[in-house]
Amino acid sequence: MTEVALAGLWGLVAGSALLLGAVVGFGLRVPQKVIATVMAFGAGVLLSAVSFELLSEAYDEAGLAPAVAGTLAGAAAYTAGNAWLAGRGARHRKRSGDRQAHAQPTEAQQSGSGLALALGALLDGIPESAVIGVGLLDGGSVSLVTVAAVFISNVPEGLSSSAGMKKAGRGKAYVFGVWGAIAAASTVSSVLGYTVVGHFSATVIAAVTAVAAGAILAMIADTMIPEAFEDAHLAIGLITVSGFLVSFALSHA
Repeated sequence: MTEVALAGLWGLVAGSALLLGAVVGFGLRVPQKVIATVMAFGAGVLLSAVSFELLSEAYDEAGLAPAVAGTLAGAAAYTAGNAWLAGRGARHRKRSGDRQAHAQPTEAQQSGSGLALALGALLDGIPESAVIGVGLLDGGSVSLVTVAAVFISNVPEGLSSSAGMKKAGRGKAYVFGVWGAIAAASTVSSVLGYTVVGHFSATVIAAVTAVAAGAILAMIADTMIPEAFEDAHLAIGLITVSGFLVSFALSHA
């Protein structure tokens, strides 16, 4: 199998977790504390992967300045996109909707919110998938820790968000259409991360990796941790640290 095909395959594997989570979230009534617990664990896993896989690699390849600049740029870009989407109905896109104040809006409540939710899911998923493809550039082997971290974190994202979409009155075609499209976009993003970024210098590759890391960190703080804290606030620290340590152990195995 060619490395381009491998990039697409690993991107699809990671992105398919969103679809898996959506199937569970739409088809079953999962208790809020379970959703919050898995979300907190996934946040910890991603935090560790960003720290020990992405930022560490960017620093080793290009030094402190590109790593810091890229991380800040990624966080700023994500925050700007997230703020724009929040004003159009996607602020609570990872919320499962039990509390009305934090529920996803219906289309009747806010016209265009369905498209905003879909774009928000795309915004959340693209940086994660891109770094999988970029990871293949270093010796032709993808970091299984990064893939595992993205996969584990994507399950509760898809689960919680699809449950919220269902409660907002959106049907199967919309919910599974969104997450199926995001899984496909994850595949394309991973391929582009490998093919496009591969033409640049090591410094640029390191900066791109840092940009993705910054976007992922901002996403964790803006969307994952608030959902987890809402229903698991007494234990969120311990659960998040547990996820962090599992990913840390995998990266040093």
